[in-house]
Amino acid sequence: MKTNFSLLFYMKKPKNYVKGSAPIYLRITVQGKRSEITAGSSCDPSRWNSQTGRSNGNKEEVKSFNAYLDNLQAKVYQAHRQLIEADVFISAESIRNQFLGKKEKSLTLIDIFKDHNQKMEALLGSEFKKGTLDRYRTSLKHTIEFLEWKYNVKDIEINKIDHAFITEYDFYLRSVRKCANNSTVKYLKNFGKIIRICLSSGWLTTDPFLNYKNKVKKTDRVYLIPEEIQLMAEKKLATERLTQVRDIFLFCCFTGLAYVDVKNLRKIDIVTGVDGEQWISIKRQKTNTPSRIPLLPSASTILGIYEKCPACLNTGMLLPVLSNQKMNSYLKEIADFCGIQKLLTFHIARHTFATTVTLLNGVPIESVSKMLGHTNIQTTQHYAKILDIKVGADMALLKERYANK
Repeated sequence: MKTNFSLLFYMKKPKNYVKGSAPIYLRITVQGKRSEITAGSSCDPSRWNSQTGRSNGNKEEVKSFNAYLDNLQAKVYQAHRQLIEADVFISAESIRNQFLGKKEKSLTLIDIFKDHNQKMEALLGSEFKKGTLDRYRTSLKHTIEFLEWKYNVKDIEINKIDHAFITEYDFYLRSVRKCANNSTVKYLKNFGKIIRICLSSGWLTTDPFLNYKNKVKKTDRVYLIPEEIQLMAEKKLATERLTQVRDIFLFCCFTGLAYVDVKNLRKIDIVTGVDGEQWISIKRQKTNTPSRIPLLPSASTILGIYEKCPACLNTGMLLPVLSNQKMNSYLKEIADFCGIQKLLTFHIARHTFATTVTLLNGVPIESVSKMLGHTNIQTTQHYAKILDIKVGADMALLKERYANK
């Protein structure tokens, strides 16, 4: 990898210098970053020419001194050529080490990725959420497996990452890992952060993502219709555990809470609203934005069922929420019991609140957006676009008006 560099000989007078010769130093600069080393020689300040980086004069000792510096300069250029031929990352420090004959540990992708994740883990709770860390851990795992699949190596030098690497990684995620488009884009977005760290640190000079174009595709979000909500609510389930999962899922259908927010819901999060009724008042963990939701009667009834639940009394939480994985597993069983032909996940409850419970019942989109804690109303508008039922109902009213005319 060709990298331009500059070389400068300069005089550096020691502290408390009074008179006599002063040492000469060699400075190597690559992309604004310097590395310095003593030239192992000194010169009288009166003879030193800072413009040429050499000593003035025609005496034999001056010629010998300048020839010595010329020889050092030639060796630095030779070290630079050796790094180019080895196709390794070039920095001021790497040229210096090559010149001195020091073996430098090469910068490798997985080491940099692991270092990033360790720093993220150290800042868990203050700067990052566990879900974010989990995504980067999964992205690291996919990257390690890709290197073994494509290159049969456990790590790779960072300067080997180019556009071809990115496109091959994209192909691997889609074909071998069977990732959908949006998952592929998100994993490569995580990987892109590692690349940006390398670029900003000067470890990479060219962005391998420069000509990579891929976009998240908007997908239709699954939600329950009123009949399915009623069917689930009225169904007598086989076990108490399934009943609890069903109740918590329905609670989120009527409140729009995400999994992590309902799991952390406590008594102090229930407040008296401006209308004198009970409201949920929280900050969403995902975006740290306020979310205030009036409690519908169905949601209040579910809270009442678990008011004296031993698990809730022990934890201080309002509902006995299991792990997200277990909740999703039980929801699939519940869907089978109820004959609902949809792949139920816990997040569908939030979609159901946004569509069936609110927008379909005429709640303005601005109010829905505020209750969901969305930072951008365009996120909420995506729900409105999929509601053909609402469009049909609105157009039926229009047809009736024209008929009356």
